[in-house]
Amino acid sequence: MKKKYLIGILLTAMIVMSCADKKKTSNSSKVQIGIEKSTNFDYNVEQFADIKVLRYQISGWENLTLKEQKLVYYLTQAGLSGRDIIWDQNYRHNLTIRKALENVYNTYEGDKTSENWKSFETYLKRVWFSNGIHHHYSNAKLPANFSSEYLNELLAATNTKLEGESFNVIFSDTDAKKVNQAKGVDNVLMSAVNFYGPGVTNADVESFYGKMKSPDPGKPLSYGLNSQLVKENGVLKERVYKSGGLYGPAIDEVVKWLELAQGVAENEAQGKALGLLIEYYKTGDLQTWDDYNVAWTGATEGNIDYINSFIEVYNDPLGYKGSYETVVQIKDFDMSKKMAVLSENAQWFEDNSPLMDEHKKKNVVGVTYKVVNVAGEAGDASPSTPIGVNLPNANWIRAEVGSKSVSLGNIIHAYNNAGSSGRLKEYVYDDEEYELEKKHGQLGDKLHTALHEVIGHASGQLNPGVGETKETLKNYASTLEEGRADLVGLYYLYNPKLQELGLVDDWNAVGKTAYDGYIRNGLMTQLIRLQLGDDVEESHMRNRQWVSAWVFEKGMSENVIEKLTRDGKTYYEINDYEKLHDLFGQLLKETQRIKSEGDYEAVEALVEGYGVKVDQDLHKEVLERNAQFTSAPYSGFVNPVIVPEMNEAGEIGSFTIEQPTTFKEQMINYSKNYNFLPEVN
Repeated sequence: MKKKYLIGILLTAMIVMSCADKKKTSNSSKVQIGIEKSTNFDYNVEQFADIKVLRYQISGWENLTLKEQKLVYYLTQAGLSGRDIIWDQNYRHNLTIRKALENVYNTYEGDKTSENWKSFETYLKRVWFSNGIHHHYSNAKLPANFSSEYLNELLAATNTKLEGESFNVIFSDTDAKKVNQAKGVDNVLMSAVNFYGPGVTNADVESFYGKMKSPDPGKPLSYGLNSQLVKENGVLKERVYKSGGLYGPAIDEVVKWLELAQGVAENEAQGKALGLLIEYYKTGDLQTWDDYNVAWTGATEGNIDYINSFIEVYNDPLGYKGSYETVVQIKDFDMSKKMAVLSENAQWFEDNSPLMDEHKKKNVVGVTYKVVNVAGEAGDASPSTPIGVNLPNANWIRAEVGSKSVSLGNIIHAYNNAGSSGRLKEYVYDDEEYELEKKHGQLGDKLHTALHEVIGHASGQLNPGVGETKETLKNYASTLEEGRADLVGLYYLYNPKLQELGLVDDWNAVGKTAYDGYIRNGLMTQLIRLQLGDDVEESHMRNRQWVSAWVFEKGMSENVIEKLTRDGKTYYEINDYEKLHDLFGQLLKETQRIKSEGDYEAVEALVEGYGVKVDQDLHKEVLERNAQFTSAPYSGFVNPVIVPEMNEAGEIGSFTIEQPTTFKEQMINYSKNYNFLPEVN
């Protein structure tokens, strides 16, 4: 599971804040998390609409051997080779639309100073950023802000073909939401995402996969993860993603580069895992997928690691289908050593959590945590990237083998150093809150990410006989899991144990800062991401709101969090951090109970009651206050380009790293060089 967005990020605008016997770490072993110093590197690329595009450096590249650099290069090429898959997964017309718009952009020789052309260019950039015509975060269809007549003029002038539904959908209300999580509708039927064919319903999906039984019930296979479910002559049928199957041409390119990567693997365990991933891509066999995840989770040695395949299920309204994504990582040795203390003490956190005893794991195994530096991303991880990842997602593998948690250090560093617009001062209640955030905000966010990923997602267990959460909690599974992991982090952020472990110098100040930021964002500032009148749809936004709104309501009788008005502006002031800590613990206990018991009615009441509806008066106020700031609320990245230099023997002798100068430069390059799928698949 990924903790995809920084807690109080707004995004880079608000001094960023935001997933055996254990060896003890004493007070004398100081391992406080450091903040990497800024350099003269320019992290900003450009800004358009609600998007800021940034760049990052591949820290540690120069310390790798040539063989290790080859491994990184091959893995990044593998990732990019499957890039078009996420476009088609996101919407069935995306590739047709993108290729037509890009042809117009590359060949049009008419007036490029008009407002219409500027609107067209902005629309194309937004489509690039979102990997399709729906917003990457809100899931709403992107507005064109130019007329169908103007687009027809551009198409005619460039001899470009775009017609029928692929043309009309840009300007109509059809397929308005990529993922529709609303209550009381058929979520599959009303979602534009291309995991299901036309006419497939919630009932179809639940019936189809409900009949599938794993050979070993204790190790349930991830049925549906790597396929599209369609109706042919009224009969449901899976189209499996594999060589020779759906997305076969792109998958064959992915495999080609993975085979090269396997040839330069750092060790036998890493090579074995890569071999199983290759076999999985070739066959689409879900048992091989589990075998791969077991091998990959156990392959912890080496300086290079990666995430590659159909993994996260956030884009499926019912949580079965995995989106294609890749992240290639170089280990940050110093930071990983410092953060290993959380992994080493995972059992202590589990034992001391407020969960019911029957929901606690008796033996938290194999939780590995590393800070890494990204060398390349693709698919659902780019341009909008996670900052922390915890995998694999299968509960039984987590319980029996363990999991890998990583924090993307150079991505967080780029966010932190890309500039600030002063939004923070607008929404904090007083100077004390502002100074705490400036001093402890980045540290608090790093710790929350680490606790969320290492302790949160590894915590708790299902009751015997209870099915996977995608089956029991259905469309609420993702937001419940992310909120539960957030609550684990929040519960322990305000705890002297962090200082005992040497992770902070002042646990009380860091905890207060983290609580201030979470409540401020969950109840107020994240609303800048929504259009006035919208409900909250995205799983992470929902979980931040239902967590914050629940503790606000439950603490009202004791004025734990106070809603204040000053000069016509709303603020939230925490009056009792100890009681808020207790409330977070109570809610954590309840969310784990819901997950452990598979209590659908309870999760529906929690999410719908606290996480979906927005106070429209407050929302209007927040948007009006935010209008003074020019920094965009969403950020993403171009990727550095790893360029091989050939020697006299025709072999790779070295590499250079190049930074794209513009967003469009990289997007056009990607479409030219990694174009392996037809428009219709």
